[in-house]
Amino acid sequence: MREGRRSLAITPRKDDNFHRASTALISAYRFSATANMTNEDERELEAELTRLQQEHRDLDAAIDALHQSPAPDLLRLQRLKKRKLLLRDRIAFIEDQITPDIIA
Repeated sequence: MREGRRSLAITPRKDDNFHRASTALISAYRFSATANMTNEDERELEAELTRLQQEHRDLDAAIDALHQSPAPDLLRLQRLKKRKLLLRDRIAFIEDQITPDIIA
């Protein structure tokens, strides 16, 4: 038997939980969104948007730092990039919810 071999079992990661939670939130917003968003709803979305934008910037810095390292961990780099893409999608969705629809 060889030592040092890892099990290839798939276990849920923190990123998977984030994806499930954000998908559930997106669905909830889609079904509960109305033309007249309350000020409280808008403030909550803006607060979440600010938090997500900061996290996106932090991930960008972490990815750059990992690229600069002599031997970057490619798996970690891939996970950070995936997380950054999820954040970008969530940010775009929230910005779309905050921006009023203009009927031309």
